[in-house]
Amino acid sequence: MKLIASYTSPYARKVRIVMAEKRIECEFVEDNVWSAEPKSALYNPLTKIPVLLLDDGISLYDSRVITEFLDGVTPVSRLIPEGGRERALVKRWEALGDGIADAGIALFLERKRPAAEQSKDWIQRQTGKVESGIAAAARELGDRKFCHGENLTLGDIALACSLGWLEFRLPEMTWRLNHPGLAAWMERIESRPSFMDTKPPA
Repeated sequence: MKLIASYTSPYARKVRIVMAEKRIECEFVEDNVWSAEPKSALYNPLTKIPVLLLDDGISLYDSRVITEFLDGVTPVSRLIPEGGRERALVKRWEALGDGIADAGIALFLERKRPAAEQSKDWIQRQTGKVESGIAAAARELGDRKFCHGENLTLGDIALACSLGWLEFRLPEMTWRLNHPGLAAWMERIESRPSFMDTKPPA
């Protein structure tokens, strides 16, 4: 298998951490979707990353599809419950984590536009989504060690990747100061080798 992605994407990092936790070997192919000829365009009609190329030539996208596939490749370190309410609750945490990243990226890209063309209303709206998402995560997580159950799940991975991306791209959003309980949770999660090995480059 080959993973076409970037080292800075929170969605790609989510996939890479799943691979590390499940001990799945995969070739990494770095891509930049903003380049003139992004590699991902050859395998994803939406020109988005990550893309997982399977050995039979099939390409999988987006990160939610890829992680679900990878979790079924091997029973080692299952990250998504088999079904029912437990599965839905883990996927709900994943949706929250990905949603925080979605809003953060929309905010980041808007700020890259010329100042005169930026929409203050759009920036405020996306900032509000990020802040409310983080507050909800902190509130629901409480003092638990993991988002759901007694072990690491895909929900933990998605949430931690989004929070890590915010610190990388939007460091002014000092969520650790505002949510010390969530910060303590993040410190425990970040200590795992899979997270330390996939930290975005400085």
